[in-house]
Amino acid sequence: MAGLPLYVLLCSGEHEKVQMAAMIASVGAVSDRPVEVFVSMGALAIFAKAAPAEGRYHGGAFARLMREKGAPDALNLLHQGRELGELKVWACSMALDLHGWEVDDLVEGMFDGALGLTSFLSDAESGQLVTL
Repeated sequence: MAGLPLYVLLCSGEHEKVQMAAMIASVGAVSDRPVEVFVSMGALAIFAKAAPAEGRYHGGAFARLMREKGAPDALNLLHQGRELGELKVWACSMALDLHGWEVDDLVEGMFDGALGLTSFLSDAESGQLVTL
């Protein structure tokens, strides 16, 4: 039996917040819980195909520690959650428009499409919402 759906609203590009969103989403998905992640604002740039892997993240002391200690990459965690559980990732249609991007400009195989905030929040009424 699937658990209560979990909705993650990711709007920060800080490494620590992106990492936590990926950890929450992937653990939820592999724990038989439907998860949907909505990526907006500063977080969307993390997922650009053109973003170099070594410069993808920014953050403080803990972000440096994660890099030094080889913490699992947030994008890899999201991919694993998608492979092993019920995890959907949506790109904010407004943020895409502001960047002049299409979903095809984002990391391959990560997104289920573009979605507006109103639709995401309407869906989130059926579960728990986490904002990072």
